[in-house]
Amino acid sequence: MLISFLMLFLGIFVLVYSGNKMVESAASLARSLGVSGLIIGLTIVAFGTSSPELIVGVRSVTTGVGELASANVIGSNIANVLLALGIPATIMAIPTNTIGVARNASIALFASILLIVMVFINNPLLFWQSFIFCMCIIIYLLWMYKLSSAGSEDPILYELINEAEESHVASSKARLIITLLIGIGGLLLGGHIIVRNAVLIATNLNISETVIGLTIVAVGTSLPEITTVIIASYRGQPQVALGGVIGSNIFNLLAVLGISGLTGPIDVSTSIISFDIWIMLLTAIALVFLVLRRKPIGRKTGVFFLFSYAAYLLAIINSVM
Repeated sequence: MLISFLMLFLGIFVLVYSGNKMVESAASLARSLGVSGLIIGLTIVAFGTSSPELIVGVRSVTTGVGELASANVIGSNIANVLLALGIPATIMAIPTNTIGVARNASIALFASILLIVMVFINNPLLFWQSFIFCMCIIIYLLWMYKLSSAGSEDPILYELINEAEESHVASSKARLIITLLIGIGGLLLGGHIIVRNAVLIATNLNISETVIGLTIVAVGTSLPEITTVIIASYRGQPQVALGGVIGSNIFNLLAVLGISGLTGPIDVSTSIISFDIWIMLLTAIALVFLVLRRKPIGRKTGVFFLFSYAAYLLAIINSVM
């Protein structure tokens, strides 16, 4: 049991580290080939930052534990709002009046509602439903590109382009290609380790893979977002935190579930349908409400988010006791 937990944490570390290296090397390689920061941000960075959730999702579906894929996405979205915003809000007030924030928060809410509607239409989620998710993320990215061409100061677009610029590493193309291949290999290995040991832990504890996906795996795959927003807050850029969280939630719901579902059906457990999916919806609604108020997300809200996440975890633990 202890070995399985250690291997799970090792898998998360390998997954997150490899994802960062893959984005860094791919972005640098694209830059050396003359690709613009905008295109890099909307493709490599956008999908690369969600690569931990994506790899876990695809691996889960292809190994017959689709519940882990849906649990990871839903758990990650909950953690992104309550943890990744809660922590920096206790450090510095997060402004919500940045151009485009309300629009993107509304899109994240739409994506949450779309998932709920899809689940009630059919569970498990089938190929055609995942295809719709994929079409939605493609339309969203094309729209972002159009906004950039029009000179829009969209916070998510700014974050993607900024990360594309910061990911540039001066190195030879051969070394970048090798690093890219190692990063992809690490992602696949990390995903395999996570799924395998999540199943082993669930079996040994006589609980579903859903519980592991909603908690340990969800927080683990959300670590890049959590780390990014904390660093941004300390650097005096709290607005980056909000854009990063909203963007991550949109990509998790539309891209991760969409692409994962193209490889096979995605099961959504009855426990998620009766509880967790509504918590995810509430966090999305809360985010829209806070943004529409156009008042900074302050320390009190941050503390409330953190206590809410603790209560959520206790509710999950209590459900399996």
